[in-house]
Amino acid sequence: MKRLNIFVVVAALLLGLSVQTEAQITEKPEFGKFAITGATIHTVTNGTIEGGVILIGGKEIEYVGQNAKITNEYTRIDASGKHVYPGFIDGWTALGLVEISAVPVTVDNRELGDFNPHMYAFTAFNPHSAAVPVTRVSGVTTVLSAPSSGIIAGKAAVMDLWGYSPDSMSVKKSGALVMNLPSSTGGGWWDDRSEEEIKKDYEREINKINEFFEKARFYDRMIKEYEKSPTGKIRPDHDPRMEAMREVLAGEVPVALTVSREQEILDAIEWTNSQEGMNFFLVGAEEGWRVAEEIAEAGLPVLTTTLYTPSRDYDNYQRPYQNPGLMAKAGVKVAIVSNDAENTRNAPFEAGYAAAYGLGQEEAIKALTINPAEIFGVADRIGSLEAGKQANLFISDGNPLQPMTKIEHVFIKGFKIPMDSRHSQLYEEFLDRDAVNR
Repeated sequence: MKRLNIFVVVAALLLGLSVQTEAQITEKPEFGKFAITGATIHTVTNGTIEGGVILIGGKEIEYVGQNAKITNEYTRIDASGKHVYPGFIDGWTALGLVEISAVPVTVDNRELGDFNPHMYAFTAFNPHSAAVPVTRVSGVTTVLSAPSSGIIAGKAAVMDLWGYSPDSMSVKKSGALVMNLPSSTGGGWWDDRSEEEIKKDYEREINKINEFFEKARFYDRMIKEYEKSPTGKIRPDHDPRMEAMREVLAGEVPVALTVSREQEILDAIEWTNSQEGMNFFLVGAEEGWRVAEEIAEAGLPVLTTTLYTPSRDYDNYQRPYQNPGLMAKAGVKVAIVSNDAENTRNAPFEAGYAAAYGLGQEEAIKALTINPAEIFGVADRIGSLEAGKQANLFISDGNPLQPMTKIEHVFIKGFKIPMDSRHSQLYEEFLDRDAVNR
């Protein structure tokens, strides 16, 4: 029996290695100087340029405009009749952290414990995930990969989708601190607690959170006092959790608050008002349209999706599609996200729904580019087509929010990425299923 078990394990490992080998992208990217000519350039921040030119030199964009001197050192790409957009940013995913959700050893987005601000998604990101090439060939060049367990799940990372290590792919290692606030409305029809019990549980959890933040502030003050005049003093004991909170308390790293229903959003707004010097944004906010003015007044950006079932059975089926547009109309900065791992590639199409149901084409593109870049504090590097910014962009034959549009070229950090993925390999494999020399 033991020999049989060993045989099964070895066979499974060999099969896994075989599948992994087939999924590898062996074609290498090109790097150097490129001139994209004749394109309709959607800069996002500086309007649209017809018949424009983009010059890429190394990792950066050198020029965006209509007239440019193109020397022989540039590789020309004729994009006449095509469109150039900044690389899309999916601001809420588990890409790189979750490979197969049903296989625990491939799931790295959860840690034990309630408070883990010192846990960095960056350290667990898998650059060789088969879902990464599938995602980037759809025009999504950057993601925020986020943990998801506990009250404070850890730090999400802003990652480009090209590189051989997390370091080479990192845009910002600390993109956001992920927090899951308790709900004051209960857990749904299966929650048999009384209203009084729900209220007590909520207050207990909020008090626990407030106590943690007070400890973090005390630690921060203590370290600052020591750093101001360390002579003759004993340095306070290092606390990894409290140390990780310092950049959050300083407002250098925003806090992502996951919320859904109307009351949860209002509770989150009330809680953020009691926290000074910090930056926040909301994630989810499926009922954001109900309290859009309150969100706008609080100055909270929102990361939301469009593919979900309305939380109330009497709501119109269109509400998920209308939600981003209604919030944007009220003055909320909105970013469209996939809230997924293997389907991060569908973020542009979710933005397409929002565009069709009130957000509009221009704002939908912003919701995938400059808006998330600004929310995460990386707009000086990505999110629009401007000279001096990182060369993250793609060329398409039409509207990239439409499923029938073809993405023809993708650049990430100036690397011209192979348009190959596990999906394209499977397509080629089954397009012709005959044996060789049959």
